[in-house]
Amino acid sequence: MSNFGEGEGIVIKGLLIKEPWVTHILNGDKTWEIRSSQTKIRGEIHLIRSGSGLIVGTATIENSFPITKDDYIQNMDKHCIKNVSYDELAYKNPHAWVFNNPRWLKRPIPYRHKLGAVIWINID
Repeated sequence: MSNFGEGEGIVIKGLLIKEPWVTHILNGDKTWEIRSSQTKIRGEIHLIRSGSGLIVGTATIENSFPITKDDYIQNMDKHCIKNVSYDELAYKNPHAWVFNNPRWLKRPIPYRHKLGAVIWINID
């Protein structure tokens, strides 16, 4: 995505992700982000380092699906959560959001955080 909000009516989704997870995703080490529900969003999105006010990269969301305890255990290499068991997750029904094509931005881009935004930010 080269627009980063240029032009009229373009809204790009930005996903807030805490460290160290955003770095793991952008380095290509983490291809599954574990969340409490599925997402219908597909395609390229911006990745925002939570608490920084900065867009630090982009990635493509390819899929989203519920995961079982076995999925969680067998795919630790994809989600990189090593110190938390499935039963200790903060989510009742965990889902994997599958990322591909991560790309660091050469320079982080500041964005305006809209009041109440917790997971997704509309960047326009």
